[in-house]
Amino acid sequence: MLPLALDLSNLPVAVVGRGDVVLKRLRLVDEAGAHSVAVYALEPGPELAAAAGDRLRPGVPEAAALAGVRLVIVAGLERGQAASVAAAARSVGALVNVEDVVELCDVHLPALVRRGDLTIAVSTAGRSPALARRLRRHLEGEFGPEWQERLRELGEARRVWREQGLTPGEVSRRSDAYLDEKGWLA
Repeated sequence: MLPLALDLSNLPVAVVGRGDVVLKRLRLVDEAGAHSVAVYALEPGPELAAAAGDRLRPGVPEAAALAGVRLVIVAGLERGQAASVAAAARSVGALVNVEDVVELCDVHLPALVRRGDLTIAVSTAGRSPALARRLRRHLEGEFGPEWQERLRELGEARRVWREQGLTPGEVSRRSDAYLDEKGWLA
């Protein structure tokens, strides 16, 4: 596994599935800044319909409907149907995540702690979502809302150091010293 952070602002995404889990995945990609999202849902409830708006499409997509999509997230479908969607997605070059079916996944969605631009991800490569969830809860207690401002402050200091012409190594050393001075991770 190679952990990556995807910028979804210019990456077309499709969320496909059934039930409340589709709404959960839609919220995840929306919170991540996705601008181009298609939602394919079997039996969408009123809350999903409201959240998806004009992005909602009925049923399960065929490969042609996924042309141009780069990430497909599948949740709440029976295994055979999920495998068909995954195959269709791959046929158009999209990366695939199928909830709770590791062997159908190209990517895994980690448990996330978000504090503004600070994102802490916990992945078990699909082996134990429960462990990832528990670790996320623990980290939420360790990294409260104050970390949003702390990151902004450190980022501003880093910007100034770079403008002063410091090398990446010097910026890194100053960042470490700044963190030590503040005692944020003590």
